[in-house]
Amino acid sequence: MEKIIRFTSAFILMAFGLLTLFLSTSVIFDLFDIRAKQGNYVLFILWANFISSLIYLSAAYGFLKKKKWTTPILIISTGILIFAFIGLQFHINAGGLYETKTVFAMIFRISVTAVFTVLAYFNITKKI
Repeated sequence: MEKIIRFTSAFILMAFGLLTLFLSTSVIFDLFDIRAKQGNYVLFILWANFISSLIYLSAAYGFLKKKKWTTPILIISTGILIFAFIGLQFHINAGGLYETKTVFAMIFRISVTAVFTVLAYFNITKKI
């Protein structure tokens, strides 16, 4: 069962990381004219997502190889996302432009990252 959780977690994290990497770089670097379709994006949120996507890909490898550093890097990613979300709240309160979907996407992303952090802790860190 432990192996199934690790491999499933690695697969989902890899897919989530690749999707996040594609979407964030597409808007940051205006690939495929996606920037125009995104509306009022918040650049520092995109950069936080970009950094987290790289961490997700590393963590997917960490899940596969049972690396002890998987939990700490996911904690860092969660922290980056929480810090960016707090910044988003300041941005919104200051009258900055944003999309409502960004708030919900950040809550979802923070939750998913926190779940994978807990999974890494119980399936890797605590067992080593």
